[in-house]
Amino acid sequence: MPSPSAVVCAYSSVGTAALEGLLEAGVEVRALYTYPQGADERWFTPPAAVARAHGIPIHEAPAFNEDSVYAAILAHQPDFLFSFYFREMIQARVLDIPRLGAYNLHGSLLPKFRGRAPLNWVLVKGETETGVTLHAMTPKPDDGFIVAQARLPIAWDETALSLTAKAASAGRELVAGAIPGLLDGSIPRVDQRTLGASTYFGGRKPADSRLDAAMTVQEAFNQIRAVADPWPNAFLETPLGTVKVAWALPSAEACPQGCFRTTRDGLLLGFADGALRVHVLKNQGLRVERPSEQAELFRGLGLTEA
Repeated sequence: MPSPSAVVCAYSSVGTAALEGLLEAGVEVRALYTYPQGADERWFTPPAAVARAHGIPIHEAPAFNEDSVYAAILAHQPDFLFSFYFREMIQARVLDIPRLGAYNLHGSLLPKFRGRAPLNWVLVKGETETGVTLHAMTPKPDDGFIVAQARLPIAWDETALSLTAKAASAGRELVAGAIPGLLDGSIPRVDQRTLGASTYFGGRKPADSRLDAAMTVQEAFNQIRAVADPWPNAFLETPLGTVKVAWALPSAEACPQGCFRTTRDGLLLGFADGALRVHVLKNQGLRVERPSEQAELFRGLGLTEA
C-alpha cells in the first residue's frame, strides 16, 4: 500500500515538530509552503530545515491563494493538506483538493482561544491549562470538527517559550497519532459547538504588552511572562521614555503603586495590590540586571522612588 501523501503549510517551532510527526507516521510530504526565518526567530529550527533534510520541495513567502499555487497543489493530488501555524487563511478551493481532508493544528483547546497567538493569550489571561487541537479546516478561522486534542498544564511561572516547547512536543505526537485514524476513517469527529462557547483573540499588537501600575501583581506578571524572551517583552511607558521589563517575579515585600524602591534583595516595582521584584530590564537593546543600574534607569524615566 502506498504511503499517504500531503502538502504541508507550516511555520514556527510547533510547525517544525508537527512536520516531523507527519514524517514519523510515514506520510509522504510532497511540498512545504512556509516563510523565510526572521533575524529575531533564530531560536527555533524552522520547518524548511526539516524539509531540506528530507528532500521535500520548499516554497517560501508564497502569495498562497494565487492561481499558480492552487494549480501546483492540485497537480500534487495529495491525500491531505495540513496547516501548522501557517499565517495565511486558506481558500475553500484549496481545502477541497485533498482526498482525505484538510486539517489545522491550533495552539489551544478549541473552541477556546480561537485566533492568533493563543499561547501568549492564555498566559495573559492567567489560564492554568491549555492544549493543542487538530481540526478540520473550513474557510472560517479555527472552525471545523475536532479530530484530536492534547491537554497541557500551565505552570505558575510558565513563559511563552516554555509553553511553546510543550505545545511543539504535544503537537508532534498528536499529528503522528492521528494519521492512522484519518486514513481509515475511524478517528472521532467532534463538533466544536458541543464543547461550549468559543472565545476569540486577535493578533497581538505592541501596545498589548504595556504594563500599567493599576494592574494587579498577577496581571502584570502574566503580561511579562506572556512575552518574555525571545518575544519582544512587556514594557513600562512614562512621559520621559520607555523601558522593557524582560523578567520579574511576584514579591512578598510591599512597594507603593506606581513607585519603585531598592531593597537588599533587589529592586521592587509597585502595582495595585503589591510588588514585582525586577530581575532584568532592557534599555536600548542592553540588559540591565544590577539593581543600582535599574534604579538609575527608573529615576531617568521619572518614576517615583519610595
